[in-house]
Amino acid sequence: MQIIPAKTPGFVKTLFPSFVWNVSTTDPIIYLTFDDGPTPEITDWVLQTLDSYNAKATFFCIGNNINKHPEIFERILKNKHAIGNHTYNHLKGWKHKTKNYIKDVLLTEAIITSKSLKINPEIESNKKLFRPPYGKFKVKQSKEILKLGYKIVLWDVLSYDWDKSVSNATCLNNITSAAKEGSIIVFHDSIKASYNLKKVLPQVLEHYSAKGFKFKAITL
Repeated sequence: MQIIPAKTPGFVKTLFPSFVWNVSTTDPIIYLTFDDGPTPEITDWVLQTLDSYNAKATFFCIGNNINKHPEIFERILKNKHAIGNHTYNHLKGWKHKTKNYIKDVLLTEAIITSKSLKINPEIESNKKLFRPPYGKFKVKQSKEILKLGYKIVLWDVLSYDWDKSVSNATCLNNITSAAKEGSIIVFHDSIKASYNLKKVLPQVLEHYSAKGFKFKAITL
């Protein structure tokens, strides 16, 4: 059930101006993002699908999943996609003390940095992206993350791919009815989301490619 609108209302963005909701551009560019991986088979399928459209994306990875599946994480990097921090344990910020939440974020940062430098010693370490699991955390937590030099990336469009009550058609419409130049779209490279993801992602890539759009990784 879609409680939160698929298209983020403008007034919400104005309430939290320090967060990144979309990229300001008039060029035909879409920013696809994938949360919760790396996940065996699912993330590999996403990488192959993106590659078939010469598309780049941003993967907000869970630290624990990176440790479990380092070879998939390395493939994301080698394919020149961007990486974001999604905490180590996919924490619900409102259920944890700020110091523990930040500790989880920093643990993931250390893992991302170490493995990224292994693949590309010249990688720019100052472009740190963070997305809170569930898109929610405490105000104090967000302030601390910003102090750490992160860009907090939310979204312009939610696909609702993870919601099994949402059909493929609705998931697709959530995107094509709302996404435009500079939109940041949320998908999930997870088992839970795979049913909608595998049907909808190729259609989104085809739909916007036919309109002359390019798909780029977030670099802020």
